[in-house]
Amino acid sequence: MSKQIQAIRGMNDCLPTDSGLWQFVESTIRQVVASYGYNEIRTPIVESTDLFKRSIGEVTDIVEKEMYTFSDRNLDSLTLRPEGTASVVRAGNEHGLLYNQQQRLWYLGQMFRHERPQKGRYRQFHQFGVEVFGLAGPDIDAEVILLSARLWKKFGISQHVTLEINSLGSAEARAAYKVKLVSYLNERKELLDEDSLRRLETNPLRVLDSKNPQVQDAVKDAPKLIDCLDEESEKHFKGLCERLDSFGIQYRVNPALVRGLDYYNRTVFEWVTDTLGSQGTVCAGGRYDGLVEQLGGKSTQGVGFAMGLERLILMLQTLELDKNIAPSVDVYITAMEESVELYARQVGEALRDAIPQLKVMNHNGGGNFKKQMKRADNSGATLALVIGETEKETQQVAIKYLREQQPQQLVKSDELAGFMKKIFTY
Repeated sequence: MSKQIQAIRGMNDCLPTDSGLWQFVESTIRQVVASYGYNEIRTPIVESTDLFKRSIGEVTDIVEKEMYTFSDRNLDSLTLRPEGTASVVRAGNEHGLLYNQQQRLWYLGQMFRHERPQKGRYRQFHQFGVEVFGLAGPDIDAEVILLSARLWKKFGISQHVTLEINSLGSAEARAAYKVKLVSYLNERKELLDEDSLRRLETNPLRVLDSKNPQVQDAVKDAPKLIDCLDEESEKHFKGLCERLDSFGIQYRVNPALVRGLDYYNRTVFEWVTDTLGSQGTVCAGGRYDGLVEQLGGKSTQGVGFAMGLERLILMLQTLELDKNIAPSVDVYITAMEESVELYARQVGEALRDAIPQLKVMNHNGGGNFKKQMKRADNSGATLALVIGETEKETQQVAIKYLREQQPQQLVKSDELAGFMKKIFTY
């Protein structure tokens, strides 16, 4: 027998037992972004490698270690997208969507990073994000944070996430700050690990982002970027905080928050949780006013965020909030004799015509009453419609409640849709 082929490490199947939760998460996301007037954009999974080198930065972990990069038959260097923002900006530039325009966009799709797989963090993962272009003020920064906060409310996890915010200021303010930071770190080189020493030469702000406890201890008294902000950035950050305060969004100013990508400026933020162990960030983003121009477009402001769906779903499962997801079947229709199979099928089709949202499953494959009821129960349905010769002759169906103690009752087939509308809120 030939060897069984398995999925590539870190690239997982979504099985039918999990797909209901995924569909719930995705439909909730679609509902929330629609309520804010955002439009969906879909971009290719494969992009030019140069797109990510120019946007993310060549001295980031993603570009140096994690990208899936290969040459095609024309020897062009291509990369499976590791994040969504660069692709959205590329598409906006290419199709003339950005300059002198305001765009509120969102995306959802697969991303790829070659890193060590762990729970909630995989080599192929799904990312949802929003990107807004052409708006410069703190009002839109506040809006994208409010949008994310509404998602937590919808998922029932508001009390399990904490908002951290910071400002990276302008390019000029960061350049002046880097001088102070490098001077501070040079006096403590013996406490820095190999990655931090390399970043000290290429991107010293990333040293603040180190997860190494020894490095964290070394930088705890480092100069704070938020103390070196230019006047406009300081005003912008104050405006953001005032708006968050007015809507009761609690937050913590984290001076060490710099984000892992090179394109951020001014506002950066993360939603973090302690329910996932070391994988504490569930959503992150900020402002990137220079990225559009950096990728060949005309100067356009941008702000957005991204979240990994695997980590969000793991959080819902950890908190056992996935138990509240509606079952994939509402009504299971049985056919107790072969002679009534056609009538049972007609009942099912009539219900689907009358209530398109109702999830109806017809039994197939025959079997006795006990077998069919077991299938009905396993389907997760709320109701079973029991149909035999008597029901066919009288043009009725027997309603059997599967999840609560209720007496079985007969309903005429032409009154069945009205009955179902009272049971299910469709």
